[in-house]
Amino acid sequence: MKNRLNTAVRVLAAAAAMAMATGASAQSAGTWTAKVGINKITPHVDSGDISAPALPGTKADVKSDTKPILTFAYMVTDNISAELDLGVPYKHELVGDGAIKGTGKLGTAEVLPPTAFIQYRFFQPNAMIRPYVGAGITYAYFQKETGSGQMTALLDPGGSPVTYRMKNKIAASLQIGSTLAFNERWFADVAVVKTFLKTKATFSTGQTQDIKLDPIALSVGIGYKF
Repeated sequence: MKNRLNTAVRVLAAAAAMAMATGASAQSAGTWTAKVGINKITPHVDSGDISAPALPGTKADVKSDTKPILTFAYMVTDNISAELDLGVPYKHELVGDGAIKGTGKLGTAEVLPPTAFIQYRFFQPNAMIRPYVGAGITYAYFQKETGSGQMTALLDPGGSPVTYRMKNKIAASLQIGSTLAFNERWFADVAVVKTFLKTKATFSTGQTQDIKLDPIALSVGIGYKF
């Protein structure tokens, strides 16, 4: 009876060790993850003036937008990962600021900002909570820029409708976040990304405007480990 008990204990211990090893491998080097969630981008705008002959102090502000986000990551080592953030275009509203603050909507623009990160994930691969930090590159691709009647009234009163273009830019991004494992496969994720983005608007009137957007993005999502 004692021998059988000892054998049973050894079998259970071996099974537990195998289970722990399986759990660790699910979050260690060679693991792929996919995550879906929502992401809110809030620009922190420092706007230059629209060039002459606009009124001095003619500035712009940019409103936030929230869209779905899709993320893929690969664990290069137990602690270092590579991540790619994708999604659909964000639609931001431009409003008057500075000397024209309160004049309302000047236009809209869509931006698609795919971002690639290299991350460091803290703690052991099988830890329930794993904070991480990342550094990466964002490509801000602007499209469907549309001016309003208010923009025309400010820049070319009585003239043709004013249009504009935003210059596409590559920008540096920093990231901090954490995952919370539900089990060996499923996890929750929250992350904050700061992007250092400067660009330029060029108007159909020939005027230009430098603008620093420096957005902060907050995302929450659910992920799965392969």
